[in-house]
Amino acid sequence: MRRVRYESTGGPLFVEEAPVPAPGPGELLVRCAAVGVTLPMVRKVTEAAEPVPLGGEIAGEVVAAGEDVTRFRPGDRVTGLCFGHGYAEYALLHEAMASPVPDGADAVTAVALVRSGLVAWGTLEAARPAPGESVLVTAAASGVGHLAVQLARARGAGLVRGAVSGPGRTEAVTGRTKTEFVRSLGADDCVRYGDESWGDPVDCVLDAVGGGLLTPALAALAPHGRLVAYSSGGGTIKAYDLLVGAKSVIGFQMALIARGRPELYERWRQELWRLFAEGVLKPVVHGEFALEDAAAAHEVITSRANLGKVVLRP
Repeated sequence: MRRVRYESTGGPLFVEEAPVPAPGPGELLVRCAAVGVTLPMVRKVTEAAEPVPLGGEIAGEVVAAGEDVTRFRPGDRVTGLCFGHGYAEYALLHEAMASPVPDGADAVTAVALVRSGLVAWGTLEAARPAPGESVLVTAAASGVGHLAVQLARARGAGLVRGAVSGPGRTEAVTGRTKTEFVRSLGADDCVRYGDESWGDPVDCVLDAVGGGLLTPALAALAPHGRLVAYSSGGGTIKAYDLLVGAKSVIGFQMALIARGRPELYERWRQELWRLFAEGVLKPVVHGEFALEDAAAAHEVITSRANLGKVVLRP
């Protein structure tokens, strides 16, 4: 089979021939039809001290199942989070990380919707906006962000505001601005990170960026507001900035839910597919790339040029 690998921090990425792996206990062997490209994985390539397997979101067909697998069998279509080599024609997916793909949805839709949608849903659950409260979403044009904007609106937010990076390559490549794209998703307005003001204070901020953006994101909160941080970018917040406005910062990681609360994970997943079937939630795919073009897919993410999800097609 073909898979993407790299040998030193920063790449380059290359395609190699490798044996098809055999599923161990509790594992599924999946023939990958779509693979999601995420910022955390891009950062691992550029920042990890040693090369790591390129894993992440996959969707495809089960071709073999290991011992102790009870929920799936060969021929089933699944999507889920792969912790091993996922940028590949075949990948191993633990049964606990797998979800069925319903009839009427293809693999690309599954990759664009499920994992990113679960993160978006989970951040809203953590923020717990009351009906009518306002929500600001950073990285609002990203794979997670564009779904968070739609979900905030669907769940009754009184105002939904996006925040995005500068123009960069997006307009040149797509012919659309990020602000136009975010408004088309149902946001009431959209600001850029460098704007002098992010508008009236909001009740909740869902932050996917971290780092230096934490300060303006926290400043965008109204008194008693909640910021949910789910970025791999890190960052530091001063305790005084929390005290003066009685603000809260909440960390969120989807893997903890998937591993520790599988019943909750499954309930959220069913809600996402229901909203998709009703036409309320519409995942957007920025582009599809071959395995040989994985470096180009990573560059789209690195340059923040994407409007929606970036997908590899093995």
